[in-house]
Amino acid sequence: MSSRTRIALSALVAGAALAVLTAFATTAPAPVVAAKPGAAGTTAPAVPAATGEKKESISTADHSKFKELQKEFKSGPEVTKACLTCHTEAAKQIQKTQHWTWEFLNPDTKQTLGKKHIINNFCTAVESNQKFCTACHIGYGWEDQKFDFTKQENVDCLVCHESTGTYRKIPGLSGHPPYKDMEFPPHTGKIVKAPDLAKVAQSVGKTSRANCGACHFYGGGGDAVKHGDLDSTLKNPGKYLDIHMDKKGLNFTCGTCHMTAGHKVPGSRYAPTAADIKDAAPHLRGKMVTTNPATCQACHGAKPHPAKMARLNDHTSKLACQTCHIPEYARGQPTKMSWDWSTAGKLTPEGKPFKVQGSDGHDAYDSKKGNFTWESHVIPEYIWFNGKVDYTLSDTKLDPTKVVQINRFEGSPNDGKSLIWPVKVFHGQQPYDTVNKTLIVPHTFGADDSAYWTNFDWDKSLAEGMKVAGIPYSGQYGFVKTEMSWPITHMVAPKADALSCAQCHSKNGRLKGVQGIYMPGRDSNKMLDIFGWGIALLALIGVLIHGGIRIITRKHEG
Repeated sequence: MSSRTRIALSALVAGAALAVLTAFATTAPAPVVAAKPGAAGTTAPAVPAATGEKKESISTADHSKFKELQKEFKSGPEVTKACLTCHTEAAKQIQKTQHWTWEFLNPDTKQTLGKKHIINNFCTAVESNQKFCTACHIGYGWEDQKFDFTKQENVDCLVCHESTGTYRKIPGLSGHPPYKDMEFPPHTGKIVKAPDLAKVAQSVGKTSRANCGACHFYGGGGDAVKHGDLDSTLKNPGKYLDIHMDKKGLNFTCGTCHMTAGHKVPGSRYAPTAADIKDAAPHLRGKMVTTNPATCQACHGAKPHPAKMARLNDHTSKLACQTCHIPEYARGQPTKMSWDWSTAGKLTPEGKPFKVQGSDGHDAYDSKKGNFTWESHVIPEYIWFNGKVDYTLSDTKLDPTKVVQINRFEGSPNDGKSLIWPVKVFHGQQPYDTVNKTLIVPHTFGADDSAYWTNFDWDKSLAEGMKVAGIPYSGQYGFVKTEMSWPITHMVAPKADALSCAQCHSKNGRLKGVQGIYMPGRDSNKMLDIFGWGIALLALIGVLIHGGIRIITRKHEG
């Protein structure tokens, strides 16, 4: 018997049992009560669909009219100085955020995290590579440990607020945009135009998906490399790709969910909110709340489904909303799924680096980085997750005979804090110290003789990277297999594309590897089926007997 049939019959059994119970009771029909606006199970007011016409600005300021911006700017810091003449507290606020410090002290694990400290399994590490990596920093000039984090004009206002689409920060320029036209990537013939800084400054406004995506879509070294649920297709997505960001529908920006106060953006990859189910009702704007406003429950509440689908609300105590409502990730374009640094360094007979493209047009091999694999429409892996993430850091001892989990998502079915979450698991192979049994920080970018992308010499690259990072290094290295996981929370599909019951409630369903929970269809057995059918038969007999008695009694009364 198929799982779909079992589920349908289970529903029949439940209905029959309910009929037995209700047949002996004579209660008045319950009054129909209209749901209050904003109550759990209701949806937010619809946003008018985009018509293609240019919307009238709702801003109270037109920056193109500000005299402070009516001049030629030679650099980004000059623009910031002009911004600060009016926005006097903006830089101070920015400098207190993780976006600026690239540091985060996890209050639970006491680990010091952030881009500044993590060794990952794609680009590996920031230390010794700041000139390249800080193209995604919201500042100017961070090229080494001497960077002044207190200097206010080092804050980059434009990267988050410009709206021309012409402002771009190039890897290798320490967080600056090109101030003159330049070829990028090198030796490709592609020219990146220098932005007109005055025009860009006069265009500033609220952040858009393109602003946030300038870094978050391209994290890890390229478009769709890192997260799988964040890539450039979300700049103007259709309904199928993301129901909230649909450009012709709700048209949410990142800030719609990640509602920012004082430049502090809620939501964290280092200490994510795994379960937000304490309050049944959604958050109300203007009401003091201490929970994360970027969760699904913040808008939809803990019981998001209407009364006719009440059974689905019972699932919210065990399942993250994303588990059913993001059936696949990388639906807009392929995402990178593995990166093997151990194969890097192959050169042409002339001693030149090269690339090899796969059939999908993505790089399958790069002399500078090794081998890659890409996938699209990926079914996530599913785990119990309680929001606690433990990291393998530069001083963490590892076992090279096992796959090293760079970040370990904790959770169990019994801790009362965990939900079943969808995750992307990124597979890598990267350098480690064979004597000290620790991960290594390589020095990859630069014109110096120790940069791997210059000389393809691992010995020099690893020694320099560890020296700059101030980490003990034995001088002996090998390559170890690693895994790094990312929760899937963007690319929410329309409700019609949510998972069906049978996709989980079956022997080989989505959740076949998730333990600690009983699932009809997945965990049922023959004896249990016989017992269930016995109950169903007795319930049916009870209904027929009671119905017959009612008919006979009514005839006698007549």
